[in-house]
Amino acid sequence: MKRRTTFWAFVLGLSLVLAPLGLSNIRAQAASPREIGQQIIQKIFHPGKRPPAPKTTAPTAQNSPGSSSDGRPGTGPKRPGEEGDPFRPFELVTKDTTRTQGLLTLYRNEKNGKLYAEVLPEQLDRNFLMVMTLESGIGEKGLYSGMPAGDFLFRLRRVNNTVQFVVPNNYFRAAQGTPMRRSIDRSFSDSVLEVLPIRSIHNARKSLLIELNPLLLGDLPGLGSALGSIAYAPNPNRTYFGQVKNLPLNVEIESIFGFDGGSGGGPFPSFFQALPDSRAFDLKLRYSISELPENTGYKPRLADDRLGYFITAFQDFNDDSQRQPFVRYINRWQLDKKDPTAAVSEPREPITFWIENTVPVEYRDAVRDGILMWNQAFEKIGFKDAVVAKQMPDKADWDPADVRYNTIRWFNSTDAIFAMGPSRVNPLTGQILDADIVVDANFVRSLKQEYRTIIEQNQESTVPFVSALIGKQNLCNYGPAGKQLARKQQEAPKVGKLLRFTPHPIGTQDLCYGMEAAQQFALGNMHLQLMQNNLPSSPEMKLYVNQFLRELIAHEVGHTLGLRHNFRASAMLKPEELNNTELTRQKGLVASVMDYTAVNLAPQGTKQGDYYTSRIGPYDEWAIAYGYSTTGARTPIEERSTLEKIAARAAEPDLAYATDEDVFSFLDPQTNLFDLSSNLLTYGQWQMDNARAMWKRLEQRYPLQGESFNDVRVAFNAVFGYYFQYASFLTNYVGGQSFNRYRYGDAKSRLPFDR
Repeated sequence: MKRRTTFWAFVLGLSLVLAPLGLSNIRAQAASPREIGQQIIQKIFHPGKRPPAPKTTAPTAQNSPGSSSDGRPGTGPKRPGEEGDPFRPFELVTKDTTRTQGLLTLYRNEKNGKLYAEVLPEQLDRNFLMVMTLESGIGEKGLYSGMPAGDFLFRLRRVNNTVQFVVPNNYFRAAQGTPMRRSIDRSFSDSVLEVLPIRSIHNARKSLLIELNPLLLGDLPGLGSALGSIAYAPNPNRTYFGQVKNLPLNVEIESIFGFDGGSGGGPFPSFFQALPDSRAFDLKLRYSISELPENTGYKPRLADDRLGYFITAFQDFNDDSQRQPFVRYINRWQLDKKDPTAAVSEPREPITFWIENTVPVEYRDAVRDGILMWNQAFEKIGFKDAVVAKQMPDKADWDPADVRYNTIRWFNSTDAIFAMGPSRVNPLTGQILDADIVVDANFVRSLKQEYRTIIEQNQESTVPFVSALIGKQNLCNYGPAGKQLARKQQEAPKVGKLLRFTPHPIGTQDLCYGMEAAQQFALGNMHLQLMQNNLPSSPEMKLYVNQFLRELIAHEVGHTLGLRHNFRASAMLKPEELNNTELTRQKGLVASVMDYTAVNLAPQGTKQGDYYTSRIGPYDEWAIAYGYSTTGARTPIEERSTLEKIAARAAEPDLAYATDEDVFSFLDPQTNLFDLSSNLLTYGQWQMDNARAMWKRLEQRYPLQGESFNDVRVAFNAVFGYYFQYASFLTNYVGGQSFNRYRYGDAKSRLPFDR
């Protein structure tokens, strides 16, 4: 024992000699010669490692053994009064902060960047909705302004000296207080995404003061993990809170994340071409927090697979007599009549979309028409002006990412062409709570630019983050004919992720259209110039642009109403009926705007009709009737008979339905992307004849005087892609089969598959 003491005394003396090496402050940090010696050895032989914290003999009154100041185990207790002690006086912690009241009472300290929330006892274990949106982007590779970054239900749960940020497991349900409910609680786990330190407790209100920095300045949406694959990491010195708005029904918080890394300096190539220097950039993320509405009178509605709605599904363990344990609710808005006794009434609260002030003025009328197109369907079931379109003022005092507003947002990118219509849904009932549609400005810009070559049609390879979204959601964005490319995308591994996969996020994000839609649009433009001699500024060209935008917006609004794709809708009319405007403007060019419709180009010698549909179709009206008709029932089970009568119309030819997974079969010759007419053998031949006629005109028009011969190649490839598209459609007629989703009794002598 004496030898050991002598040794540590020697080490203590050595510290005086080594003071110039930066070891002179060790003595003040240690409690005994042994601890001093341990830290000296640590400094000399392991300079990059942290020395172990001094041991304590007994816990303080503020901390339990083995817990830190934030309630996490393993880092040792804090001394009373130190920063991080959860029981410091409330007034001391909130000193130098700005207090705002709303859904939560917030305290913001501008000096040290801290943001605190005061959580009342009644706000614990309640359902809140978290919506995350990329408020700013960099314009390429999936990082686009307005992109949804995830949304989910969460609860705040106190555990010891912390508050857990919990995503509850709602996929298995049983009545509270029952043995089955207790069994479910033990069988399936919630997800705890973050543990927040309690900084103080208010003596009078018994409220908890929690620090939000670890949650909202952490990597909740998974941006860092996605960008880490390309050597980017968030820089904590450039990550901070932006604007914070505390409102009665919601909290809006902006977090600015600074990222460093990558390449792009000196001789190295830049991963992001849109940045002045690819080694650093900022992303602004919007968090919208709101309470989940309760006792609103909303009644869930059961789904039926004969027509297409997005669904909210769970396993119900209350009743084991059912053949299947799953319950499937359709996703829809709450729409109630202002006057329940009237045959036609305005809704108590209409579905309102705001056209963002970034939408170019010349396109706002077309966007508005696309929104309001759906009122045709709602009027047939007794709702007047169920959908409303409003213009966002140039000097609006609210932000489009605010969860209280449904918006049509316009954004710019360098490498993507797509539109998207996601919605946020109550995962308990299927009620849609919010929706924001984003549209890439490149759709219209492609009209004024040279047509892209067939090599550039695979947007999957150039936008990996977008492809990750496509992979988890609906079939979208496929190239010519959607066949070979779709097969490749099914087989190929997905590259990169923009967003962390949160289990069963609220709502289904639908990334729509894409490069193929832009190519259809641009080819129609070329046809107008080559075959009809229209200039870009001509009235016919403006009509063409507006018809395209109107249908695109109507399609995306349909998604936000809850509707899935219907890729059978383009087969409603015969080829010879497509350019009869008396018919198409009364019935529709297609049965549903939820299809991906090809541009309608009249064959040679036929007067041109509408390029894109001017109204929703019969299927759209039928689907809205199923989802939004007033039944007067008190429960989903009670309205089954009424809904069955609506769904039983499935065998009517104009109501044929086939959605994303049906396209992957490559079986039905009438279920395709970007086709048109009920007879592709005839219509396809017409379009291939159109392509040949355009090729002949190309020889006369390209290249222009002083222009590059490359223009001939680009234009030729554009027409070749169109020709190949219709030629590939014909292959499904060889050994193909048509199929349906009818139930027994819907149609006599009709089997699920027909040759």
